[in-house]
Amino acid sequence: MKKVISTKHAPSAIGPYSQAIEANGMLFISGQIPIDPATAKIVEGGIKEQTQQVMKNIGAILETAGYTFADVVKSTCLLSDMANFAAMNEVYGSFYQVDPPARAAFAVKTLPMNVLVEVETIAVKSSALFR
Repeated sequence: MKKVISTKHAPSAIGPYSQAIEANGMLFISGQIPIDPATAKIVEGGIKEQTQQVMKNIGAILETAGYTFADVVKSTCLLSDMANFAAMNEVYGSFYQVDPPARAAFAVKTLPMNVLVEVETIAVKSSALFR
């Protein structure tokens, strides 16, 4: 059975999707963009500031669902330009200093609201790994 996860500490969905879905000890977080949930606006600054906000949004959803960054097993990073990869990677890596998750990173033509980065995430409760 699936459970919809929602928090006011991350941006509301801007389309027909949920912030996250939990099913069978797994959490699937929809792609997060750098919207500050307090203002509902894209954060000012460049790729580092945007990546920081994206990761804060992911952290808020993880916490609401009872997970942590240590439970993350897979991320997909979408970038508006691969020239931003190193700076995004620096910020992203600060959230996964031990045993980072599997990851893919792609440049795409355009992201929602013309942001520079979007990250989707899958987390698994460690107890679910040993069923």
